[in-house]
Amino acid sequence: MARSDIIAILDGEHPRVGRGVALFIYGLICASAVVIALETLPDLSPAMNTSLVIAEIVILGVFIVEYGLRLTCSEKPLRYAFSFWGIIDFLAIVPAILFLLPDFTTIRAIRLLRILRLLKLFKANAALERISAAIERAKAEFAIFFFIAVVALYLAAVGIYHFEHEAQPDGFSSIPESLWWAIATLTTVGYGDVYPITTGGRIFTGLVLLIGIGIVAVPAGLVTAALTEARPDDSTKPKETKSNGEENP
Repeated sequence: MARSDIIAILDGEHPRVGRGVALFIYGLICASAVVIALETLPDLSPAMNTSLVIAEIVILGVFIVEYGLRLTCSEKPLRYAFSFWGIIDFLAIVPAILFLLPDFTTIRAIRLLRILRLLKLFKANAALERISAAIERAKAEFAIFFFIAVVALYLAAVGIYHFEHEAQPDGFSSIPESLWWAIATLTTVGYGDVYPITTGGRIFTGLVLLIGIGIVAVPAGLVTAALTEARPDDSTKPKETKSNGEENP
């Protein structure tokens, strides 16, 4: 079997067995997510724990074989290894190396990144390409907005420190400490662990909240505008013709 055929099978593009293999791989991805979730259940029986360990070994073994086939059968192995999907595939098998190290349980959870490959199953590549193009198109605007947001964040921390430091020396002990409040307020999250109690601080907080609404809305607007430009215009598509040669409206 040619290398190109193996890659086509793994990508689900082979006319006969491609879709079946792809569905099998995606099923293992979902099974891996279920196994990880079940492993966190308290008071698992020894039999259940053993079954989960065996399932994890089998799933990771399949992922390792798939990664090896993709790497060896690619025309440019290094290009695949450092591509987005290649890195995702590699991160999915890293837990196999750390499998016997209980101290790395959290790191092993990065194999869930393989769930991103489910996007291929739902034919979402075109949508992802439009999102990527939209972000690239609005890159300059994002950079300017990020700089403005950082400046606003710093000014908010300085302002609330000025108003609240004397009234709450523990919560607003310094400008760096006040940055936490500024982040929670400007992003409109508002955890409520620290909040102003002085009149000046409350008025200042109201102004910061108004600015925070813009900080949340502007990136969404930039992406929406860029996505609108990136989406193909239906008016540019060729018109369909009826069987009698007439054009459909």
